[in-house]
Amino acid sequence: MASEEELFASVDALLNEEPHLPPPAERARLREAAGITQARLAAALKTTTQSVKNWENGRSEPKSPRLEAYQRLLNGWAAKYPAPGAAPTASVAATAPAASTGPAASTVERADALQAPAVAAAAPTRPATPRPAATSRRPATKKAAQPAAGPRFLHGPLAVLDGDGCAYGTAGIVLDCPATTVVELVQWTLRESGLGAPKLNRYGKDSDPLIVLTAAAAVKLGLPERLEGHEQRRSLRLPEDHPVVKQVVKAKWRLTQRGFGPWARIYRKATGTQRQCVQLAILSWDALDPRSWPGVTEMEPADIARVLGVYATRVITPRGSTAVSGLELMTALRPPTRAVRDEATGNWVSGHNPGSLGTEPMDPAPPEATPEHPVVVGSGWTGGFLNEEAYQWVRPVDLLTDEECTLPYAVGLDLNTAFLAAAARLVVGLSAPDHFTGPTFSPKIPGSWLVDLSHVEVDPRLPSPFTPDGTRPTGPAWYQTHTVAYAQELGYNVEPIEAYLRRETGAYLDPWHDRLKTAYVDTLADLGITKDLTDAEFLAAMERHKDADPAMAAVLAAIKATVKGGIGKLRERPQGRKYQEGERWPALQRPTWRPDIRAAVISKARINMHRKMRNMAAMTGLYPLAVLSDCVVYPSPGDSPLDFLPYAASGKPQPGGFRLGPTPGLAKLEGVQTMLWAVDLMEKGYNPARHIKGGDAVLDEGE
Repeated sequence: MASEEELFASVDALLNEEPHLPPPAERARLREAAGITQARLAAALKTTTQSVKNWENGRSEPKSPRLEAYQRLLNGWAAKYPAPGAAPTASVAATAPAASTGPAASTVERADALQAPAVAAAAPTRPATPRPAATSRRPATKKAAQPAAGPRFLHGPLAVLDGDGCAYGTAGIVLDCPATTVVELVQWTLRESGLGAPKLNRYGKDSDPLIVLTAAAAVKLGLPERLEGHEQRRSLRLPEDHPVVKQVVKAKWRLTQRGFGPWARIYRKATGTQRQCVQLAILSWDALDPRSWPGVTEMEPADIARVLGVYATRVITPRGSTAVSGLELMTALRPPTRAVRDEATGNWVSGHNPGSLGTEPMDPAPPEATPEHPVVVGSGWTGGFLNEEAYQWVRPVDLLTDEECTLPYAVGLDLNTAFLAAAARLVVGLSAPDHFTGPTFSPKIPGSWLVDLSHVEVDPRLPSPFTPDGTRPTGPAWYQTHTVAYAQELGYNVEPIEAYLRRETGAYLDPWHDRLKTAYVDTLADLGITKDLTDAEFLAAMERHKDADPAMAAVLAAIKATVKGGIGKLRERPQGRKYQEGERWPALQRPTWRPDIRAAVISKARINMHRKMRNMAAMTGLYPLAVLSDCVVYPSPGDSPLDFLPYAASGKPQPGGFRLGPTPGLAKLEGVQTMLWAVDLMEKGYNPARHIKGGDAVLDEGE
């Protein structure tokens, strides 16, 4: 049986517990009944109007000593302006009233005893994890949480922390974060914030919560506002003797090998199935590349949270650059392992997940590797390499007609996420390559083929489909399966000399393609660009979409960068001045270092582009002036693709050629260039593609 001291200690703990406030709606009613504005209340409590709004809509709670002052004010208003049907002298506090004497005090105490249970029941439920009373916070009410997040992640996947302690989440949520150090921030995030995202595959892992720090928040936590050094800022790291790094290590937290940089992961070993990891992104350290997130770093914290929240919901919680996120999305959708039953013991163990790339890295075939790869350097390979890259081609001057030279415009058609469209239903190799001599070609087997395609005749006004620069092959070379299959499609016989092929195959990128396509189409729809628009309406909407909603336009740019960066990451080259040829670099240690898959995507995209150009020539007699990556430039009598694209008598676009629309693989207007060159200017060299589109041709391998 409990002793008297233990019982009194328990009662004292209840008396000292953080006071409960009335429900948010009651707080607003009391303030309005008193005739006080939110701004005046904020001034009295020495806070901001936005904070008062957050308290009254349940998005956040005040903290000491403001909490006690706010409660005292509400108690006074409740006595003056009781709710209909309530006792006039009832208090809204759930704590015991101060000791008093006299009949009036007894009346108040009795009223409190009646009102307290109802008020306590209406108060938001506290998280089960114990927290210190001085920093304890109630999370935002459930109505502000993302519906799809699940009970463990009430407040969405991420938050943007500002210097005043406000953590801006998705769906307008604002949480009060009391942390003043990085260690406290990590603990708050894992224990109280309710941040995170559920796994994208039943065999995968939940996404770790992301906290984005503004410059003011970084300084408040003891971090420098900027990282300075001679390297690119995204490559910089805090030194190991920095006080913040020491704090993290002293608290028995760990940093990944990337160290404490613009994207820092702080973790402890998982306990059971519960991960203990928080991702930090520091805005003032250039965590968000402006090429992938245009204009985002200049936005207000709430708007940044909106942009990143939409991206996290539709794509994945950012884990680094968009290239890193694109690669992580592949693994999240195709986890390498799954639970399997051990027939010998009957226990469930981790086993290979069919259709994935597994857990171990795989060396490529020598022609699929890069010249500095250990497979090449160690074997002394001199047999050549795959050269499956995007187009960079300009039609020779002597193949331009007089009529083309007199047309007033050059119009660029940019295919929507052409490389994403190429990933759809793309069969790639999942096992190690096997070498074959004199094999019979099969378009169904992914791999690399040594074959002579120099005999294939292609209209010289079109680029060759077999080389990135559009020139005709001069002898045997290595090609990916789609490139060789296109030669067969053109009616030519192919006789491979040798090949590196993979026996186990699968559509590894299908779920990646489906998720990114849906994200892309949904984001375009948010910008007013949908499938039901006419071609003219579509072009007009694309012209103004960046101004319609800058936040959603930034999400769209990030999705496109995720596609290209993710594909480029499949063949990440070594980085750093200290690297020496033949050494293994960190990227080779992951199963997703697969240059053969990258080559397959680019090969299919380039072949798709050539097929459309060939069909366009057959339907309209038009030939491109230049092709740069996924943008093709045509001479035109007007400044719109509507002036030269093929349409049937019914007004519908002709199938097979370029078509306008928001779906990946369809075209949009990239730019218009007035033709100011004559034949004498062309002889000096021209490149209309350079003027129409630039900086978008390379699938970045180095982010």
